[in-house]
Amino acid sequence: MTPNTCIDVTTWLATLTPGTVSRSTRTVSTAGGKGVNVCRTMRVLGRSPRLLGLAPAEDHRLEQLLEAEGTDFVPVPHRGQGRIAMIFLEDGGRVTVVNGRGPEPQDWDTESLLPRVRAELAQAPAVACSGSLPPGLPDTFYADVVTAAHESGVEAFVDAAPAVLAATLPSGPDLVSPNVGEAEALLYGRTDEHVEESGDDLPERCLEASRTLHGRGARRAVVTAGSHGAALTTASGSWWIGAARVPVVNPIGAGDSFLAGCCDAILGGAADVEAVRHGMAVAAAAVQHERGGMLDAALVAPALALLPAGVPA
Repeated sequence: MTPNTCIDVTTWLATLTPGTVSRSTRTVSTAGGKGVNVCRTMRVLGRSPRLLGLAPAEDHRLEQLLEAEGTDFVPVPHRGQGRIAMIFLEDGGRVTVVNGRGPEPQDWDTESLLPRVRAELAQAPAVACSGSLPPGLPDTFYADVVTAAHESGVEAFVDAAPAVLAATLPSGPDLVSPNVGEAEALLYGRTDEHVEESGDDLPERCLEASRTLHGRGARRAVVTAGSHGAALTTASGSWWIGAARVPVVNPIGAGDSFLAGCCDAILGGAADVEAVRHGMAVAAAAVQHERGGMLDAALVAPALALLPAGVPA
């Protein structure tokens, strides 16, 4: 589920300079939202996911885009304009993302969402909560979803903004997967966010954050660091898993593909470290695609072969 669905408008251009008029070389509109990318990835991996999210009642472009790509979508209607995310890809590789707000609370029935989730849980093996919450939903909403999932006997995976993730941890999510910037914002109040992190101390920072997130309630706490690797902490210990070196075409949506890969492996019965390695291989395949959240399934196995084994830490 991803309440804050949107339309992604991706623009390619030579250079983005604030305060000037720029000319694009290409623009593409696609259905967006973190859960949309998760569903795309899961379909490529052979699963049949179902997406629950908000959609404008009087503008069916989002539903049409999702239908065209084969997403099984359960829309929750709202009035007014749909959410837009603008993505700028420069020739030099720099990426800029501007995320729009979701619908205002007076534009939809906020009380209707959790009952819709409960209805879907009755026929689901797991639920992935992905992305931001629209105005009007409390930060504890994903915690309510996790609790409902556990009451239904299914696992719940959460990838959310720092404040929402912090409010979700006491409910015991079965997996959380923030990047290191998001984790440090949650734990230490960090305010900046980068598409790609840097620093020789990244493994130590990720491990410290994953241990703390696990201590606060996450059954599997993963903290990712893009092309550097990821840290995992469970009740059995902590591990650092180095990343596979692959050519990066578009890093947008890599975290969503990672979550989908982990979900796929966990549903298939993989051990925790191997589930994270599978998620990393899927993400490595995804960043080689020009469109965020897409991947070529044939690239997953080669990426997995390049990944080192998890190192206990």
